[in-house]
Amino acid sequence: MSNDDYSTDRWLLDLFEGWFDPCKLHSLETRPEFDGLVADWHDHTFVNPPYSNPLPWVKKAIYESNRYRRIVLLLKHDSSTEWYRLLHEAGANFLMVNGRLKHRTETSAPFPSVLVVL
Repeated sequence: MSNDDYSTDRWLLDLFEGWFDPCKLHSLETRPEFDGLVADWHDHTFVNPPYSNPLPWVKKAIYESNRYRRIVLLLKHDSSTEWYRLLHEAGANFLMVNGRLKHRTETSAPFPSVLVVL
């Protein structure tokens, strides 16, 4: 992937319909004053953070889950990272996505994905 500007697959958006999304695609263009890393998250929050730097989003998700909020993150499945270790230590559940996700262009992601539930 050349950048982080990828939409969430439709079936995932449908699965988490109505959930708060602090990391919406193009949110800085439509709401430049909104910062999902600073805002309070809701009781049910779904996050598809940038693939290049998920660590601040993971730290925020752990913080928000400690405030008794249900958080689901869509991440690249990479167990060799610090953010993966932090999620594991926080007691997260990891749900592997079968197959590769496809973006609007129907091009498959070049890596496996995981849904992480806190």
